[in-house]
Amino acid sequence: MKVWAISDLHLGHKPNRDALAALPSFGRDWIILGGDVGESEEHLELALTSFSRRFARVLWVPGNHELWTVRSRDRTEPRGQAKYDRLVALCRRHGALTPEDPYPLWIGEGGPRIIAPLFVLYDYSFRPAEVPAAGAVAWAEETGVLCTDEAMIHPEPHASTPAWCAARCEITEGRLSALDPKVPLVLVNHFPLDERLLKLVMIPRFSIWCGTRRTGDWHTRYHVDTVIYGHMHRRATEWLDGVRFEEVSLGYPRDWSQEAGMAAYLHQVLPPPARVWEDPPSWVPPSPSSFFGGA
Repeated sequence: MKVWAISDLHLGHKPNRDALAALPSFGRDWIILGGDVGESEEHLELALTSFSRRFARVLWVPGNHELWTVRSRDRTEPRGQAKYDRLVALCRRHGALTPEDPYPLWIGEGGPRIIAPLFVLYDYSFRPAEVPAAGAVAWAEETGVLCTDEAMIHPEPHASTPAWCAARCEITEGRLSALDPKVPLVLVNHFPLDERLLKLVMIPRFSIWCGTRRTGDWHTRYHVDTVIYGHMHRRATEWLDGVRFEEVSLGYPRDWSQEAGMAAYLHQVLPPPARVWEDPPSWVPPSPSSFFGGA
């Protein structure tokens, strides 16, 4: 038995859907879906149906794309917390665990480990000290960078996305503090928990939509063994302060090798892999001119 992880499936793209359809069965293994499955409930439904047939247990955390209200002028479409609640209910109908459920205990090889799916957003704090929070979006726009979230995420009933992020951090800190400190943790969040993990060479000011500094010490404050995240579309294994961080994105069709297939992009979480992540030899990185980052 193993625990695998993948994020940023972006099932709105046909090559990604085709790759999911070709994924083999993994029997009694578990799978972590690290957010940005797609932009609609239909995309999440497809993912949950497919992965629940191929794995014994599915765990899900939301990315920014799942939280989009695509028809923003349609006031009947759920927004903000109501949208998130609908996604949680959809996961539960498929037996998938979410950040709102008790954290499961893995007792297979590499265990025991508590696997904690998290829902923590961003608050524009990944910015230089001289840039005020109220001016962060304008600062990013100076270089032609503006995340689609600004038009698509409506954080109701919270006053803003940073306010929603603060509320989620408070909830999550309370839950993590209540856990048995003797059992190591695997934290799962769509956004990176530490600013040092950002890989935004071409669009550095996209950083403000990539997390919050409030989570920067979670991997040392709590008994954390591994952190799983996505969003960056730049797969990597990194070590910070003795803790393993795994970026597990698949990404847009340009970000991965269709020849290798989706199975080649599943990251092994437990038991800990013997080697750091390496992309399949058939993958050719996109040219800088086509780079857009992990929106």
